[in-house]
Amino acid sequence: MRQVGRTLIVTLTVFALRQPIYAQDICSPKARPARLNFTLKDAVGKGIKLADFKGKVVVLNFWATWCVPCRAEVPALVELQRAYESKGLQVIGVSIDDPPEKMKPFITQYKVNYPIVTAYKNDSILDAYGPMVVVPATSVIRRDGVICTQHVGPVSKDVFEREIKSLF
Repeated sequence: MRQVGRTLIVTLTVFALRQPIYAQDICSPKARPARLNFTLKDAVGKGIKLADFKGKVVVLNFWATWCVPCRAEVPALVELQRAYESKGLQVIGVSIDDPPEKMKPFITQYKVNYPIVTAYKNDSILDAYGPMVVVPATSVIRRDGVICTQHVGPVSKDVFEREIKSLF
């Protein structure tokens, strides 16, 4: 009889750990609307409106070309964009201090498949997403435009993947 109780507890624990994570589980109780009222220039000088991505799950990644952890994150972001674009994911890279001409070689070298824009001489977006003291810094925004999670420092592909899957 005692063994059955332990088996049941172990089974229930394993079952609970295998349950999917839902948006309400990863979204901060202090979730706030993302400020998407920015138009930023991409590497060829074209304006990209962040508001055009409302309705998608957005991974807004602040980075810099000189930042080693930022460069380490890029391959995972490229893979996530490729794997989940059809489900409504949009990764957007925001260079905090690089002019467009400096971003072009980076985009080519890392085979970036998502929009890269610059905040060069545009501190208002940096202020909107918190003081950029550390890069990378990333906000995961659900389809309705609410910031669910914010990360300061590098994040693993597994963490990003778990968060974005919960928002589909």
